[in-house]
Amino acid sequence: MSETKADAPFFSALLMPHRSLGRTGFVVLMTVLVVFWLSLGALFLKMGAWPVFGFFGLDVLAIWFAFRMNYRAARVREEVTLSRTNLLIRKTAPSGRVEEHGFNPFWTRFRVDRHEEIGVTDMAVESRERRVALGSFLNPEERESFASAFGQALATARGR
Repeated sequence: MSETKADAPFFSALLMPHRSLGRTGFVVLMTVLVVFWLSLGALFLKMGAWPVFGFFGLDVLAIWFAFRMNYRAARVREEVTLSRTNLLIRKTAPSGRVEEHGFNPFWTRFRVDRHEEIGVTDMAVESRERRVALGSFLNPEERESFASAFGQALATARGR
């Protein structure tokens, strides 16, 4: 079945959280920490303070675990696709579970909450009793950019 012109998406956005430390940076950081831990730990072992060696190791393990959890949380995705007849929001959780929310653009409201100093603090698509939050993991500048672009696209879908 072929798509009609009204069904063709004219706005598409993939929202992902930003992580400033990539895989290479993580490996370099952990290597530096392990080398530091081994060299300082060896010094304490030599002085006879062997428990310090173990506690340093626990610190390195805790840092590794925290970064792993952070990278797992970064797997969250939100895909927003808009055509004249359909608004589709596909949310992917860090676990890989996918939720899809479909809306009719004519009956949908895009709510943006702003704070005077921070900017956009919350974005959501609402229709009747349904509400789907968007971009909670984005920084304020990215939220502002998405809110502007999506708001204009939703107005275009409605023919305004």
